[in-house]
Amino acid sequence: MAQKIKVNVMPNIVDKVVTYFDPVKGRQRLQARAQMALTGSYIGADKSRRSFRNWFTSGNSADDDLLPDLPTLREHSRDLMRNAPLAAGAVNTVVTNVVGTGLAMQARIDNQFLGLTDEEANQWQKNTEREYRLWCENRFECDATSTQNFYGMQDLVFRSALVNGDVVAVLPSRQLPGCAYGLKVQAVEGDRLATPPDLITSPNIFGGVEVDDFGATVALHIADRHPNALARVRGKVNFTRIVVRGEKSGRVNAIHLFRRTRPDQRRGEPYLAAVIEPLKQLDRYTEAEIMAAVISGMFTVFVEHAADEGAPAPIDGGSAPGSEPEIQLASGAIVDLEHGAKASIANPGRPNVAFDPFVMAVLRQIGVALELPFEVLIKHYTASYSAARAAMLEAWKFFKIRRMWLADNFCQPVYETWLAEAVATGRIAAPGFFADPAVRKAWCGAVWLGDGPGSIDPLKEANAVEKRIDIGLTTLAEEVAAFDGGDWETKHSQRTREHRMRREAGLLKLPSGIAAPPDPPSDNTDQ
Repeated sequence: MAQKIKVNVMPNIVDKVVTYFDPVKGRQRLQARAQMALTGSYIGADKSRRSFRNWFTSGNSADDDLLPDLPTLREHSRDLMRNAPLAAGAVNTVVTNVVGTGLAMQARIDNQFLGLTDEEANQWQKNTEREYRLWCENRFECDATSTQNFYGMQDLVFRSALVNGDVVAVLPSRQLPGCAYGLKVQAVEGDRLATPPDLITSPNIFGGVEVDDFGATVALHIADRHPNALARVRGKVNFTRIVVRGEKSGRVNAIHLFRRTRPDQRRGEPYLAAVIEPLKQLDRYTEAEIMAAVISGMFTVFVEHAADEGAPAPIDGGSAPGSEPEIQLASGAIVDLEHGAKASIANPGRPNVAFDPFVMAVLRQIGVALELPFEVLIKHYTASYSAARAAMLEAWKFFKIRRMWLADNFCQPVYETWLAEAVATGRIAAPGFFADPAVRKAWCGAVWLGDGPGSIDPLKEANAVEKRIDIGLTTLAEEVAAFDGGDWETKHSQRTREHRMRREAGLLKLPSGIAAPPDPPSDNTDQ
């Protein structure tokens, strides 16, 4: 049955005047206004409804909505990471699946555009990957703080971007003794990216991000220390203006890593921003239930005496007559009460049987906001193989998008900056690298491979891989990269060596129907 929508239109002064002189015309005016009010109206925009009366919204820009609340969002997000297991588990799950042991670079140059044969391109790529590992796997080469290699820095910057909303990677040139390259990566927490006090009224600086007339980031203003470190470090906070790209060379000097969700958005919001309140409330509820269960477990016996009985000797745990009673809950305690006192023991009913279903229901909503299926969020696979695999596949859509985002916005710019230095210093030959942007792009081609998703039923998934390769849906290189992020050519070379060694050792089984070759003649013959 169709639902009738009733629209009440109150007559205004003109309607009343017209109705006074011509009631028919007045009624027609009211009908026309009612039709206009009904046409094109959205219930979701009707603020007169009771359900919307306490719903306060704003139509501000991306920066006006985010920047005033960003410091508080960061503080809450970091507190949840420290004290709420569910929040820490969600972020750790994303970092582990997106970064894992690190995204490895494999050079993929456009050899046809560069006029190279396949053999020449393959040799150049292997030499470049070997030279790149010299830089990325040495913490003194790649890290400005000499603490982590480049794989560890991927984990650091990605985790910081999730927890804080954004992170800055500065790329200074600092030549250290015994190092082949001067390029270093310095991770800067988002708290240090701020607008200097003397530029607070500047119309083109938003939260420390300086933009041009087109909205492109041209410079970042970085404080020399964390804003909350002032209690330990005395003195004025100094800011450094870092140009994002060199005006003449085009070299990348800094990378502002954040996920952009609105046009004209200059800062990023924490990954947990939409679920901070339910996560905190769920953490409080869990703590309260644990405390209630602990108190319920401390079953205490109270000994009660009639008023006319003599005062007995206090039982261990009780109080002597005439002294101030000290009554407290304890595991297996027996408390002796004063004469005439009566104890009422309340049963808290813990553990609460409804605790787990309620928590699971809330976690399902949190998982939707975080793009993590419920099973992946809590690491609990109790359904069928199909349901568990569907959850993993859905999660890996999200992980692959975030992995590509990290590779495109952090790993690839750093690699291109490193390659430019390697070519400029003569360690790698790349003709035309600095002469033509198209040639430079062809030399900088690369793919970034990470850990695979694993498998629930290895046999079923191996059979599926074999079928996909047989009918031409995929290649061995793609399947190896998806399985464990490895390189098919490296595995092929290793398998070739293993096969040859096993054949030479006589460990390979011959197909049925083929006789084994005769043993070689012995050197010792009978005389």
